[in-house]
Amino acid sequence: MRVIRSGIVGNHAATKVRILDAAEVRFMERGFDATSLREITAAAEVNLAAVNYHFGTKEDLFQTVLTRRLDPMNLQRLDLLSRLEAGAAPHPLSCDEILSALLIPPLKLARDPARGGKDFLRLLGRAYADPAPFIRRFLSEQYAPMIARFKAAFGRALPHLPKRELSWRLHFIMGALSYTLAGTDALKLIAELNPHESDNDEILLRRLAPFLLAGLQAPLLDVSEVMRGLDDHDAPNRVGGP
Repeated sequence: MRVIRSGIVGNHAATKVRILDAAEVRFMERGFDATSLREITAAAEVNLAAVNYHFGTKEDLFQTVLTRRLDPMNLQRLDLLSRLEAGAAPHPLSCDEILSALLIPPLKLARDPARGGKDFLRLLGRAYADPAPFIRRFLSEQYAPMIARFKAAFGRALPHLPKRELSWRLHFIMGALSYTLAGTDALKLIAELNPHESDNDEILLRRLAPFLLAGLQAPLLDVSEVMRGLDDHDAPNRVGGP
């Protein structure tokens, strides 16, 4: 009887993996709304009841597709950040060291097909751009602990930067990262520009990090001055043209 139960458990696990793999590819290719559960079940060679049994709704399935890759990646980020902080204690890390902890795990995932590779990062890029409220809410909740940890590290590295400004800059960092890895085939570009170094993850880090560092460390902008300049520029148009 134990052997039978073990076989059933094994079959269930294999079925779940097939469904997740098929869903990951279909959601990456077509997006959440344009992908039907029937397409996923056909690709996974299971019936619709199997999806409902293992995952529930289409929304639940989409979230599970994301969490099986995101959770390990974010844990790797936090682990790397903790190790770097321990090595630098009692001094704060520099911004480039913190960025390394943020960027290296997704760069390594991009090169690992067994963990979804570039296809998963493209899916993640689609998810960021998707207007569905449940996706935005899910990603916000999923990233909250990791972002809070990195925000604290950046806060120690940039003590002069107001917390609200730092939050905005971290928001832009995550957007630039998701676009670079998910939307522009950056690794292919590296292979074209540096054919002898196309297997080196650090190349992309070196390309992206200076841009992000410049944004993080930029002087505070006086927004009121910018708005006044825009108002002055638009004034002639509001009174009938130049």
